[in-house]
Amino acid sequence: MRFVHTADWQLGMTRHFLAGEAQPRYSAARRDAVSGLGALAHGVGAEFVVVAGDVFEHNQLAPQVVSQSLEAMRAIGVPVYLLPGNHDPLDASSVYTSALFTAERPDNVVVLDRPGVHEVRRGLQLVAAPWRSKAPTTDLAAAVLDGLSGDGDTRILVAHGGVDVLDPDPGKPSLIRLATLEDALARGVVHYVALGDKHSVTKVGDSGRVWYSGSPEVTNFDDVEADPGHVLVVDIDEADPRRTVTVDVRRVGRWRFLTLRRQVDDSRDIADLDVNLDQLTDKDRTVVRLALTGSLTVTDRAALDACLDKYSRVFAWLGLWERHSELTVIPADGEFGDLGVGGFAAAAVDELVATARSGSGEAAEDAQAALALLLRLADRGRGAA
Repeated sequence: MRFVHTADWQLGMTRHFLAGEAQPRYSAARRDAVSGLGALAHGVGAEFVVVAGDVFEHNQLAPQVVSQSLEAMRAIGVPVYLLPGNHDPLDASSVYTSALFTAERPDNVVVLDRPGVHEVRRGLQLVAAPWRSKAPTTDLAAAVLDGLSGDGDTRILVAHGGVDVLDPDPGKPSLIRLATLEDALARGVVHYVALGDKHSVTKVGDSGRVWYSGSPEVTNFDDVEADPGHVLVVDIDEADPRRTVTVDVRRVGRWRFLTLRRQVDDSRDIADLDVNLDQLTDKDRTVVRLALTGSLTVTDRAALDACLDKYSRVFAWLGLWERHSELTVIPADGEFGDLGVGGFAAAAVDELVATARSGSGEAAEDAQAALALLLRLADRGRGAA
């Protein structure tokens, strides 16, 4: 028996830094990752797709988002089982019980809307642990496993949330206890655990039967999500009494959110950064967050700004990570000596240079910006001449 394990679609997600047409393209890519599961499922002979929580970004969605999302699920063509997660719990405002969702839900889409066993076919069951609020007070996976015994059927636990061995907050009441999962696996109560919530593909424990699929399309930068953009093709050998499990990791995502950390102190460092950015492929589907540190002359800072301006026009988004960037601009000796100005103008330039060299602060930053603009205007004047 073969199926596709995925999670954390978070359809309807927006990223605040994506402007203009980049956000609609990103949203379309997220839907395409969903509808594209149809080709994968049919290609590998998967019986169904299970989505382990956070199908939607939240419960308050525009009607267009709901309708387009359901069309993407319809395109998959095989049964799709949806587990409500922390982003889209089965609370009073649930998208799953809305009139629009209920009216337009395709026949191949099934919501795992109650805790416990759901029959897929004879001998095959899903054990679901749906979220009913954003803050459960118990281990939902343990609750649905409690009282179950191995009866010869093949069972897949579908759950959402952090696992205690990976989560930094061991006191969180909703944490899924790995020991509970491993005990259920050892007793044959379930044979595979499909998890959602962690957006990078992750095997949990040593059994080979507990996995986070991760999100099929990137949702955060690579210092937060190490390995997003995957789904899992899972095989369970129903002819084997032990129900041997094989997991095949498949990459389906097309976007990247990269963080680049660079030291820039001179024109050579800026040229190296330029080369690095130029060599990145698929720029229209790549988001770049730059953490830059260093000390530059006004001339070099102007060159850096020109470099960043050029690439901001071709990447989906490119910009400075302000909290992790520290660029000091110190005018070099003689840097403004050939401007060809005298008298009051020369005195004003000297004052700006002194202020720019004074250190940090708004006045120094304003002076540095003024000097950079002065250099650019001077360069344009020379070019016109």
